[in-house]
Amino acid sequence: MCGETCKHGSEGTGRWQHRPVTRHHEGFEGARLSEYASFETVCALAAFIGEHGALGAKLYREFGDDLAQAEAAFEDYAGEYRSAADFAEEVTRDSGTEIPASLDYYIDWQALARDMAMNGEIMVFQTGFDEVHIFWSR
Repeated sequence: MCGETCKHGSEGTGRWQHRPVTRHHEGFEGARLSEYASFETVCALAAFIGEHGALGAKLYREFGDDLAQAEAAFEDYAGEYRSAADFAEEVTRDSGTEIPASLDYYIDWQALARDMAMNGEIMVFQTGFDEVHIFWSR
């Protein structure tokens, strides 16, 4: 029945190998759940996603499906902005940095926001058109 290589992936063992399956369930905004997840884990994830929606699911996935880290990330939540560039501009202006009016149009806020994300200073999650959530990476 199963030879050296078979369609079941048993690689010559002669029997079916059961592999854990990760499934996507409705109402979990695309978050991954193991089929062996405990009832408590499923309830805690459901409550987290119920409170935070798609943003919660994206955070959960970002932290390798670690709910404790995803919950802790909200301590460093900077807010919702139209773009990461708007956030970079606001942070710069709020820090007391004086930008002369003659130079204001030469600053590339999008590049500054990209650099902040690439340097690991912030995490950016887009949940819709003109809807970006920023978290400080600490």
